[in-house]
Amino acid sequence: MTIKCGLFVRLEAKPGKEQAVADFLAAGLDLTNREAGTPIWFALKLSPTTFGVFDAFASEEDRQAHLAGNMAKALMSRVDEMLAKPPSVEPVDILAMKNQPA
Repeated sequence: MTIKCGLFVRLEAKPGKEQAVADFLAAGLDLTNREAGTPIWFALKLSPTTFGVFDAFASEEDRQAHLAGNMAKALMSRVDEMLAKPPSVEPVDILAMKNQPA
């Protein structure tokens, strides 16, 4: 499978909601594991209040399916509760990648 495109999503937690965001992202692994078109997904902690998600796809159709999927819906339903501002969703093109188990 050739990975061609991805998303980088930046999430800024509301004060006091940092653990809720971390827990939400950890639980999100189960939702994304159910998406056949999302082979690569990372939940990230960038700073004490800033989190991120990076995921990658073989096609634009897979990327759009993920954006319309259960993980995205779950996140958007909790934006007002957990986040200081709406998530920043940046589409990216994958130029090269290495995916080799340690």
